[in-house]
Amino acid sequence: MKVVLASASPRRRDLLSLIGCSFETYSSDVDESMIEGETPESVCRRLSILKAESASRQFAGTLIVAADTIVVIDNEIFGKPSGADEARVMLNILKGREHKVITGVTIIYKDKIITETESTAVWFRNLSEDDIDSYISTGEYQGKAGAYAIQGYASLFIERIDGDYSNVVGLPLQRLSMMLEKIGIEFREQLNLGDNRT
Repeated sequence: MKVVLASASPRRRDLLSLIGCSFETYSSDVDESMIEGETPESVCRRLSILKAESASRQFAGTLIVAADTIVVIDNEIFGKPSGADEARVMLNILKGREHKVITGVTIIYKDKIITETESTAVWFRNLSEDDIDSYISTGEYQGKAGAYAIQGYASLFIERIDGDYSNVVGLPLQRLSMMLEKIGIEFREQLNLGDNRT
């Protein structure tokens, strides 16, 4: 079965590769602007649908997987920062507090489409200005929702998480497997897992 990941994210590519999935990637060029009044869940659901639909127009009959991840604190949605200054603002708000990472996942296969969300709670330790400045200097914040990557240097900032770690990275693998089962695709067999696991 041909699988297309509708994402340019190297983190999502790494996650699918980690579980032995063979796939192609397609970068969906969609407008990620927020719509006033949208809930966090509706934002990431809508954007994942747009990405999946864009890919499905290019790869008819293919299994399409798309995702969109946001960070939410005090009902404020943090997407990808526009630059270092916005990243610094985000990290100053997140430090010493709990926030949620929400990912919308959409699957399209033939005439079937399914969209769901996964939410994980993350706690940051209380960062100093030097901590934040040092992190900004790495450039790791670029292209990351909430201005951090849990699998990178920012792992030093995380006190604990409650939920799916892979969701914080950008693609909730357990949720993905359950969604595939709902549309009749057995995860291990159809996505070339089988004996690739160690």
